[in-house]
Amino acid sequence: MLTAILSVRSLLLAVFMLMAGSGFMATLISLQLEAAGTSPLFIGPVATAYFAGLTVGALKVTPLIQRVGHIRAFTAFVSLFSASTLTYAVHQDIMLWGALRFVDGFCMAGVFVCLESWLNDKSGPETRGGVLAVYMTVLYSGQAVGQFLLTLSSDKPSMPFLVAGILLSLAVLPIALTRRNAPVLDEAPAMSIRKLYESSPLGIIGAAATGMMLGAFYALGAVHVRRLGMDLSGAALFMSVVILGGVVLQWPIGWLSDVFDRRRVIVSTFAAAVLASGLISLTGAPGTALLVLGGLFGGLTFALYPLCVAHTNDRLSPADRVGASGGLVLAYSVGAVAGPMAGAAAMSAMGPPGLYVFIACCAIGALAFALWRQAANMPVPGELQQHYQILPRTTPMPASLDPFAPDGDDDPAPDRKET
Repeated sequence: MLTAILSVRSLLLAVFMLMAGSGFMATLISLQLEAAGTSPLFIGPVATAYFAGLTVGALKVTPLIQRVGHIRAFTAFVSLFSASTLTYAVHQDIMLWGALRFVDGFCMAGVFVCLESWLNDKSGPETRGGVLAVYMTVLYSGQAVGQFLLTLSSDKPSMPFLVAGILLSLAVLPIALTRRNAPVLDEAPAMSIRKLYESSPLGIIGAAATGMMLGAFYALGAVHVRRLGMDLSGAALFMSVVILGGVVLQWPIGWLSDVFDRRRVIVSTFAAAVLASGLISLTGAPGTALLVLGGLFGGLTFALYPLCVAHTNDRLSPADRVGASGGLVLAYSVGAVAGPMAGAAAMSAMGPPGLYVFIACCAIGALAFALWRQAANMPVPGELQQHYQILPRTTPMPASLDPFAPDGDDDPAPDRKET
């Protein structure tokens, strides 16, 4: 296992630096717009532009990577990302920043496709699970650490953008200087949304609802705590606690979903997310209670997307899972595009608590749908359930890192559609 991890250390270093330099950008941009007196109704569309770029990029970058190769494509995407990050420091304009966020999202999609397909190529069947776990740990750790760069803006508003640009530029080096051969990228055929819904209605609806919840949170979560009276360091700590909570609680929730009927775990997780969101909306001042609730909220909401993926895989043959993963990422991304604007409207109508009222409403809708599906259809027998995996909401590539997937020569399991 250690040998496998060391063989991809340059990729993991690049991931950490990328997430440290970019994982806090949504928070930073929202806070700077809010400090300039921008209404949440205008902050929301800027955040939406990032997820729109991420969605378009996930659909369009593969032919480019196939044409020029992983290293050249990765260098181009990160260089453009670094340039757009530095441009924020030149001039603050909501239209310009919205366009830059679209570019950021597009570039990040290309970066994730390059890195995740490379990790997949360098991982054997016996090491996939370990490589994926380390990748997720590095990704979320970089994102959590990066939040503390927010405090650099207290003295000079442009400083976080400059530091982020430096980190992104340096992230090119581990890939550009690697001696390892880049993989050949094969584009897996995506499963249509209609077929995916026929196979697993709860999987795709749950993924879309999770996208709305987390899209709204990433866009406006820091604005919410700032309006409650938190300073910049407190807002950075809150965002980091949410992310780290998302890492810690995924393991026990995933274990429960492997032991019990996964739909019941999904129902329970959505119900708990409703409770956590409701309690945050009622918390009117910063403090320990808000941090604890933030960690709980992150743990619950971050687990929902992998739960939906695992539930969908329970009802598909192994040959369909990568294609289905593409459809689930798309559903999540569409939800993430809509979430910031709807969350911003709720905040404008109800004040800071409106963000978590909206998130709770999304969870209530998904919960009602999950209860209906649970009543309408029999569960997959426990022995046929697939193992839960902690997966990023980035590209379909991590689905290929499933350590429990059968080899290509094995006969695929029959479909178990949720009719």
